[in-house]
Amino acid sequence: MRWFWLICALMSALATRAYAAGEGPGSLIVITNARYVARGGNDGDSFHVALDGQVRAVRLYFVDTPETTASELTVRRVREQMRYFGHTNPAHTVAYGHRAAAFTRRLLRQPFTVYTAFANALGSTEGGRIYVFVVTADGKDLGEELVRRGLARAYGMGRTTPSGLSREEYAARLCDLELVAAMTRAGAWEASVPERLVKLRAQEREEAQGVRAITSSLAAQHSRINLNTATREELMQLKGVGAKRAEAIMRARPFTSAADVFSRARLATARNARDTLPGGMVKLGARLHSARVRLRSALLGHALDNVAPKLRTLDFAGSFH
Repeated sequence: MRWFWLICALMSALATRAYAAGEGPGSLIVITNARYVARGGNDGDSFHVALDGQVRAVRLYFVDTPETTASELTVRRVREQMRYFGHTNPAHTVAYGHRAAAFTRRLLRQPFTVYTAFANALGSTEGGRIYVFVVTADGKDLGEELVRRGLARAYGMGRTTPSGLSREEYAARLCDLELVAAMTRAGAWEASVPERLVKLRAQEREEAQGVRAITSSLAAQHSRINLNTATREELMQLKGVGAKRAEAIMRARPFTSAADVFSRARLATARNARDTLPGGMVKLGARLHSARVRLRSALLGHALDNVAPKLRTLDFAGSFH
């Protein structure tokens, strides 16, 4: 009975799994004779390789192995992975992260092949990382092998594979491999507590939803700035407005129209600002076409491409068009 709940939870998660889309098909390049480079910070899905004589940090498409440390930078990730695998002890999750790192290092002892479009994988690694597929010397897909052995979850950025499989089809394949790994208690699934897994994942979803709500609330609070009354610090929250531009805005006040803003304060780069002006709210970011004629002379040679792509204009009575 305990495994019935684990299988149900896994099937539910896999059925609703969403992968972020990477670059379109046809953009991958092949780099042969790549070599694993031992560096601090290497783990199962992110490590350094020598590509054509240059050492690069790479990140595997489609898979996510447990973290190898629980530092201030990674502790939330460890908790997320712990809940996903149904672990009740974070030390177990980190231990399997070390096993995944050792497995990758062992599998890549011989030169291997890398497929990449040099897409930015972000992360905190100095110099950045790129997304890759890795095929070992004996033709094995490293991501698949990690999932098959329960050392990674099917999760993360995806795209069309080197063999031509669609992102959706390859994601489904990895999800099937993950389900088998869980049913056979392979790797990190060995430490799963099926009775707790459903509750742990529910906690993760609830907290993630709370974070998104806070982010949305803060974004909404910062979305409208009154250019006539805002402080220097408030003005600097606007995209494209630094200390000097904020001071220029304050010197040029008060504004009575959108044309005033552009001609007197040079706010052409503050694309996402919203301005509360007398007579109503003038929103920077609506209808560039209708603003061209009104602002052409006021911009004094500024390229219209620098104006917000959408701009609402204000007539003399204060109504919007």
